[in-house]
Amino acid sequence: MKYKQIGKSGLRVSQVSFGCMSLGDDPRDNAALLHQALDQGVNFFDTADLYQKGDNEVTVGRAFRGLRDQVIIATKVGNQWRPDGSGWDWNPRKEYILKAVEHSLQRLQTDYIDLYQLHGGTLEDPIDETIEAFELLVHQGKIRYYGISSIRPNVIREYVQRSQIASVMMQYSLLDRRPEETILALLQEHQIGVLARGSFAQGLLVKKPATAYLGYAQEEVAQAASAVRAVADPARTAAEVVIQFALAQPAITSAVVGIRTEMQLLDAVQAAAGQSLNAEELQGLRQAAKPKFYDQHR
Repeated sequence: MKYKQIGKSGLRVSQVSFGCMSLGDDPRDNAALLHQALDQGVNFFDTADLYQKGDNEVTVGRAFRGLRDQVIIATKVGNQWRPDGSGWDWNPRKEYILKAVEHSLQRLQTDYIDLYQLHGGTLEDPIDETIEAFELLVHQGKIRYYGISSIRPNVIREYVQRSQIASVMMQYSLLDRRPEETILALLQEHQIGVLARGSFAQGLLVKKPATAYLGYAQEEVAQAASAVRAVADPARTAAEVVIQFALAQPAITSAVVGIRTEMQLLDAVQAAAGQSLNAEELQGLRQAAKPKFYDQHR
């Protein structure tokens, strides 16, 4: 496994990390899979208080009880469940964040969170107030670093200018190259790590039948998947190609992969250890899917 530092933080994480949202309902199976990931060199595990109404954090906390010093745990805040459980509402207020972190710490069975992320964000948010909450939590030692999870360029720029974020989690793949327009370069310039999710494009680049996706027609998706297969060979899987495509961006620290099964874990670990794509292979992939740009939240 290869490791890379998240921006200017003190967090050195595996280049493929474990997206815990995909975990199933069996606690024993989940714990076994998380332990296996750690044994394979994966040390970064991403969850959120939103997932399974907090039970996902409970799963991660139980699995790593007694192993806390071996793992880097990230979670997210900002989506507040309604009392009746019917859904959630966006709440980036300082008062809420300071309360929510206590619940996450309890569920994760830890005294600190390595990376605490705002789970979204809009320009209408009280951004300075949100930043104050994160900075206070750093000062209190309850979190080590903070970041945001957002695909909105206008929101990302505000946090780059006004905060000390260590990272931005965003979607990036061969079928979603929108961050290439301005955001990846901006974050690299400011030494802010990028955690890339969605590298598989919901499986469309590796195994699922082609269908329209993010403005790409079915035929365009099929062409991109065909290009991935062309780069893959008997010694290289499609999963390795799409993950290495993401990691080829110097701004990207780690590919966050949703993992639910042992086979998915093994594919991800193999992909992380795989050979980097060369310039010719990258060019061929990029030519297979013309990049699109954000038409909102610019």
